[in-house]
Amino acid sequence: MEYTALTSAQFLQLRDFICSKLGLFFEDSRTSFLQKRIEKRMRILKVDSPGDYLLLLRFQDVDGREMQALANLITTNETYMFREFSQLRAFSDFALPEVLMAKQTRGDRNLRIWSAGCSSGEEPYTLAIILRELLSNVNDWNIEITATDIDQNVLSRVNEAVYDQRSVREVPDEYFDRHFTREGSFSRVRPETAALVKTRHLNLHDRMALRTMRNLDFIFCRNVLIYFSAETRKTVVDYFYTALNPGGFIFLGHSESVGRISTAFKLVRLGDHLSYKR
Repeated sequence: MEYTALTSAQFLQLRDFICSKLGLFFEDSRTSFLQKRIEKRMRILKVDSPGDYLLLLRFQDVDGREMQALANLITTNETYMFREFSQLRAFSDFALPEVLMAKQTRGDRNLRIWSAGCSSGEEPYTLAIILRELLSNVNDWNIEITATDIDQNVLSRVNEAVYDQRSVREVPDEYFDRHFTREGSFSRVRPETAALVKTRHLNLHDRMALRTMRNLDFIFCRNVLIYFSAETRKTVVDYFYTALNPGGFIFLGHSESVGRISTAFKLVRLGDHLSYKR
């Protein structure tokens, strides 16, 4: 079945409506990307035109299920373990020891990390591996890595903790056998490492949900803010500041900068990497 292409007006209406609900912003150049995803939902729902689909989203999607189904299609989930290694080294060699030392001085054995926009889980499991490698007394710590994403489908993959060769290709050899078991051509995260990661469905555009994230020592939100509108970016970064404990760190993607959004954070050098600290 052939579907009518989005008109300029329909694209703008859909883009603005999606942005109001999800905070995701699509440039004009991404009309074709959005069209293909909408066509997929239209085929499933047997909706004839983009205009009718927009009406459905606006007035018939009372429980938000269709918006969630669309969100699962339009979010990008390309990632792999130990991505942006220099940043991870800044975390493991500088930021983490600083936070742990301060906590030990206070007698605080709680360590909380938020992987925001975790996709299929490669990032939070990378952090779990790093913690288990670096902490000789890991069982003496109450460690919680919260992996959140707007896409419910990818959260299911996080919970499965099974990855293909592409996802684990950058895992150092000396780590692999300690943290994975092989299942044919796939690799499963070992239970003791997987146990550090808990998943939660969360829309970063949902202010009420953001308020539940508190007392964090580290926030990783890499290559996520670039998909948001300027207004949503500022709102999210402001909440990140509130969510972090004093002395906590935030790590963004290399193309992202807190400094252009908020002046609340301190820019700090961690080895050869720049990061942001509350």
